[in-house]
Amino acid sequence: MSDAGDLILVIDDEPQLLRFLGAALKSHGYRVLTATNAEEGERLALSHIPAAILLDLGLPDRDGLEVVGALRSWSDIPIIVISARGKEDDKVMALESGANDYLTKPFGTRELIARIRVALRNRIGVPASVTLYESGEIRVDLEGHVVTRRGEIIHLTPNEFKLLVVLLRHPGKVLTHNQLLKEVWGSANLQQTHYLRVYMNQLRHKLEDDPTRPRYLQTELGVGYRLVEG
Repeated sequence: MSDAGDLILVIDDEPQLLRFLGAALKSHGYRVLTATNAEEGERLALSHIPAAILLDLGLPDRDGLEVVGALRSWSDIPIIVISARGKEDDKVMALESGANDYLTKPFGTRELIARIRVALRNRIGVPASVTLYESGEIRVDLEGHVVTRRGEIIHLTPNEFKLLVVLLRHPGKVLTHNQLLKEVWGSANLQQTHYLRVYMNQLRHKLEDDPTRPRYLQTELGVGYRLVEG
């Protein structure tokens, strides 16, 4: 159950889905607001400041990507896109526009609630001023550039450390290949996706019990990666 009865705004023009989501969210202790178009959704977001927003991309009056951009112009409210558009390009565009996560229709209630909980738990991310981060058995001292696992120092290369820091600053959020490449290697290397595969593989071998079934560093196929808190 949600401890605080967080308010979730659902923006979708499918009446049946709105009823389903409303019932599912309320059964888990959330309060729910619904909107059937972009204009109404943006108005409700501004007037009620929900804890999170579930947003369809195929709205009748405006494309959902425009709504993501409009919301991001004034708010950091977590946005989870829920859409029938399942292509990787659609996911990448939504995430790079500012969405926190992306669920392709149809999806199960358990997965939806899990994604919402992650978004709410990390709704403000990790402030740049934070110098110590802990997740499960992993502890990262940003100032001292020291990473430990179960108390043992893990030696990371400079780029491995930079990649890990970018991910931990946005726990639970899917970061696209372009976002990660730009942050770690710079804008001139946006086509070098093999950098990410290599360095993520190295990080997993150093930080995960089973690199083939990662607990912390998870892949969103064709889109990017997310750091899941332990």
